[in-house]
Amino acid sequence: MSDSLWYLYLLRTATGMLYTGITTDVARRLSQHQAGKGAKALRGKGELALVFHCKAGDRSTALRLEYRVKQLSKQQKEKLVISQPSTLNALLIDKKIIDKKSAVKTD
Repeated sequence: MSDSLWYLYLLRTATGMLYTGITTDVARRLSQHQAGKGAKALRGKGELALVFHCKAGDRSTALRLEYRVKQLSKQQKEKLVISQPSTLNALLIDKKIIDKKSAVKTD
């Protein structure tokens, strides 16, 4: 399983909260969350919508990306949702990728 491709994803709850997670199968993980079998933070939060996902590489890289994305403000996460970058590798290089004037840099 260490050779599996991992993905980072963001879900939006009915109240507008953004949840960040990682998985090897986005569709399966979304189904688990919707069935109440995923993260406790999402249980009872109503309908969930997948608003962003991208390839994250191996598990180690995915975990580091997840940590960085979870450190972003809600406004910065919303910029990710709007810009839909295909990769977030730049977040591993520079924490201040997203600023007030620009969208997400992806390289």
